Amino acid sequence: MSFRLASLLRPELADVQSYVPDPGRYPVRLDANEAPALLGDATRARIAELVAQTAWERYPDAQAAGIRQAFASRVGVTPEQVLVGAGSDELINLLLTALANPRTSGDAPTILTTSPTFVMYRLSAKVRGQRVVEVPLDEDWDLPIASLERALELCAPNIVFVASPNNPTGTLPSRDRLERLLDLARDSLVVLDEAYVDYAAASLLDLLERDNVVLLRTLSKIGFASLRVGFLIGPRNLLSEVDKVRSPYNVPAVSQALGEAVLGELWPEVSALVARVIDERERLSAVLASLPGLTVSPSAANFLWVRTTRPASEVFEALKERGVLVRSFHARGGRLARQLRITVGTQAQNDALVGALREIVA
Repeated sequence: MSFRLASLLRPELADVQSYVPDPGRYPVRLDANEAPALLGDATRARIAELVAQTAWERYPDAQAAGIRQAFASRVGVTPEQVLVGAGSDELINLLLTALANPRTSGDAPTILTTSPTFVMYRLSAKVRGQRVVEVPLDEDWDLPIASLERALELCAPNIVFVASPNNPTGTLPSRDRLERLLDLARDSLVVLDEAYVDYAAASLLDLLERDNVVLLRTLSKIGFASLRVGFLIGPRNLLSEVDKVRSPYNVPAVSQALGEAVLGELWPEVSALVARVIDERERLSAVLASLPGLTVSPSAANFLWVRTTRPASEVFEALKERGVLVRSFHARGGRLARQLRITVGTQAQNDALVGALREIVA
């Protein structure tokens, strides 16, 4: 690096790249796990009305009291058990910042997670100078409990991240393996990331009975990614400490107001959207599985994890040429070199995807 202040930068930044989504314009974008545009006209009109009521000259509620109460009522906890952030990303950052006292003298704090999983666990820790230990998921994309037990013994992590459903595989961790992991990680905080739980058959909310467990939730995957609203659920004594590293006014007023409406008066519309995505997920999964050269994993999320007999890079580029953008993991190599993650879109978008894939695999 040639500029004068390069010596002041954290050395870990040399191994990290900025997250830059594909800026191209594609008629069909199925790459970001966003919900399809299925909100009705009446809901959109109500959203516009709420936006118009925003007091733009005022700072937002620093404690986000209204949306915390709305979310707490929706999931059955108290507002004191909820912290609101600018998406799950900010809440992950807050946890990594607050729980950064190394468990091993003279060492950097360590986080433990699986691979493949949500990339921000690793990136957010690395840019803070923390050590990251990743344990590969087993052949069924489930928790490899023996390997995790060994990792816990060797690295003594501050935080363990587990996504349920997992991104990018769409799979749920086996309940018995997850409970075993919680038993083994009694001296670590276990973060259960339920970003896609609205599309799954069950939640892990009952595991909050354990004092080393917190849950992450978000509005981003159910039609409101633009709001950037996430929730951390956990013991109030822990959240009160984590809250000390949160920036004031971190969630904009308009996001608080709309998020409160989403969790309240607009929830029937959200539930209908989720139900339509689940139906379309099952239809699309069956169609893709019938195409030669494709294998689809069971999904509990709003996307599908698809294995290709051809290199995923070839299928990915061929789809782009046909105006369809999905997510490929071929750059990571190994078994991921033949994996695509495909977001469930509208029926028309999914049909366009299928039509393109029929041409490619023919």
